[in-house]
Amino acid sequence: MSLWYTRYEFGKRLAFFYGQAALAGCFGGLLSWAVFSYFPHEDPTPHVAAARWRSWEVLFLIEGCLTILVAFVGFFWLPHSANTAWFLTADERFVAEERIRRDQLAAAISWSHPKHQSEADIQERRASNVSESRPSLTLEDEEADYLLPGAEVTRPSPRRASHASVTSVTADSGVSREDIFSAIADWKVWYLLFCNILSAIPATAFAVFLPLVIKGIAGRDDLGPAAINLLVIPPFLAGAVILWIFTWWSDKHRIRLIPILYGLGILLGGLAATVALPTHAYKLRYFALTVLLSGSFVASPLTVTWLSNNIPEPGKRAIVLGINGWGNLAGVISSMLFAPKYADDGYIVPFYVTLVCVLTAFVGYLAFRALVVAENGRRTRIVAQWDDEEVRHEAMFGDSAVEEKGFWAFFTRICRLDNLREWLGVDRLRRGNEKLTFLYSL
Repeated sequence: MSLWYTRYEFGKRLAFFYGQAALAGCFGGLLSWAVFSYFPHEDPTPHVAAARWRSWEVLFLIEGCLTILVAFVGFFWLPHSANTAWFLTADERFVAEERIRRDQLAAAISWSHPKHQSEADIQERRASNVSESRPSLTLEDEEADYLLPGAEVTRPSPRRASHASVTSVTADSGVSREDIFSAIADWKVWYLLFCNILSAIPATAFAVFLPLVIKGIAGRDDLGPAAINLLVIPPFLAGAVILWIFTWWSDKHRIRLIPILYGLGILLGGLAATVALPTHAYKLRYFALTVLLSGSFVASPLTVTWLSNNIPEPGKRAIVLGINGWGNLAGVISSMLFAPKYADDGYIVPFYVTLVCVLTAFVGYLAFRALVVAENGRRTRIVAQWDDEEVRHEAMFGDSAVEEKGFWAFFTRICRLDNLREWLGVDRLRRGNEKLTFLYSL
């Protein structure tokens, strides 16, 4: 998906993908209600004696078969790149490649501007030839020397675009040793993974345990599985709606970390209300649970979007997103938290632990934003002291001489990363977001 959509239309597209987890709760609740209403929950009853399947077996069979079918179709149907998209015409394939290429170009020259600006602002400045405090590479130079190093770029004729004129930027280019080392050695990857695990505990927990939690706080023993599964629908629907609103806002204003903090704020408010309300306030606690679910699905997709936006190297990006996928460890934590032994008191203890985890994630994301702002400032000060040739060399090859100072230099010495790099045969060139001319978007 990150190879098909530009940086600031990627968030809401990814939200449609992640939002299926919330919608799955809605449709899963309806499907469960239908299955549990018709098929026996325990032993078959006389009026359905012919049915030898229990309700949970039927549910697993339906959902499992549908998942396998969709995966099988997707494996053969999804194209590997825009150039191989069978459902696009030749003109459409060219446009699909060109728009991603230009978006990567706009990201690559963000260092030219002391403050982050929109792509429209950058294009306007380039068109009007307004001079900058730092020299800027021209569009032609960057296309030929920077964005596609080693690739021959020919310009399409104005009368007819050449569909083979530009090397594909959406194709799978594979993973190198440098990509793997750079991903593993990037502290931001592990920092965000830790925050993502903590922030994802509510979403992963309630995706599985929400019917049990609702049963625990409902205060009624006469609610059967069918009725409980109907009560699951509103919280998940609220989570999907808030996710889509926040990711639309994130794309429109080109920000990622602030919407994450707002989403976690809603989540914290719902958690706090759930644990603070008296156990007999069933309706209010159910409403608080709905608020809780509203903010539960925002952090994870926007974390993925931030990583995708700020790692231009496709190989490294693939490794980083794979590492961030270990955020699903939140499901292991949630399965230990929402154990049956806490059901009698309405899962108060798991809610308190979850509150602490989400609060820690909130502080972590807030500190991460401050660290990224500080890193952008450090890079801007370093590049401001270089001449034009040093800036160009760093932007193209990532090898301009600079003495690293501060925390990163200390961290490198402690972890002996230079020795490890030499032992693995990985060069010392800076690539993608490692280049000092690269500024992180927020």
